[in-house]
Amino acid sequence: MRRLLTLGAVFLISSLSLLAQSKKELEAQVKKLQAEITELKKPKVVDLNTTNKKAGYGMGVLFANNIKGQGGDSLDVEAMLAAIKDVFEKKTLQLDQQSCMPIVQQFMQQAVEKKGAIAKEQGRAFLENNKKTEGVTTIASGLQYKVLTAGTGKTPTASSNVTVHYTGKLIDGTVFDSSVQRGQPTNFGVGQVIRGWTEALQLMKEGDKWMLYIPYDLAYGERGQGAQIPPYATLIFEVELIKVN
Repeated sequence: MRRLLTLGAVFLISSLSLLAQSKKELEAQVKKLQAEITELKKPKVVDLNTTNKKAGYGMGVLFANNIKGQGGDSLDVEAMLAAIKDVFEKKTLQLDQQSCMPIVQQFMQQAVEKKGAIAKEQGRAFLENNKKTEGVTTIASGLQYKVLTAGTGKTPTASSNVTVHYTGKLIDGTVFDSSVQRGQPTNFGVGQVIRGWTEALQLMKEGDKWMLYIPYDLAYGERGQGAQIPPYATLIFEVELIKVN
């Protein structure tokens, strides 16, 4: 009986020792995996030490910015990189070129529509909230304005030419154009600009400085303008009417 107890004790001690050892090994493996995952998550820095590498990286920047600008943020980057490698390495493609075109067109169409819907809703919500701001006036077209400085000079007509200073922003605060930053006021015909400006200028007097809050349909509409003003963008302008020419 005593021998059995002794053997049992030895077995128990051995088991506990092995368990402790296994636990330490497991903890060590977990730490190793965590370190490897952390390393994988670190941004890969490409050594741009040749013209080919710079051109490759530059093409990636241009392509990615173009796709993101059109709303393709949800594109699976890993799948795209795999396809690029398959083409350059002359591997068998999982989708042939003819099949790719309608798939990409449908994806981008849906992406553009989704981005447009988000922009419209953001603009609507901004204007709805902004009209409650003290000093903001909303006219029938949906244009909003706030008088910063009141002038006493002439009021232009649709056929007038005017000299103004302005700064244009998106509703997130991004400046996309500014005569103030250039240090040079600009001249143009009142009827030759976006509808929101045409309406506002005919309400202003020389010497006025206003904030304009312009819905997308009084600005650049569903197309936007260049790379800086996206489709369906609600715009904010600080406008100073310097002179009616």
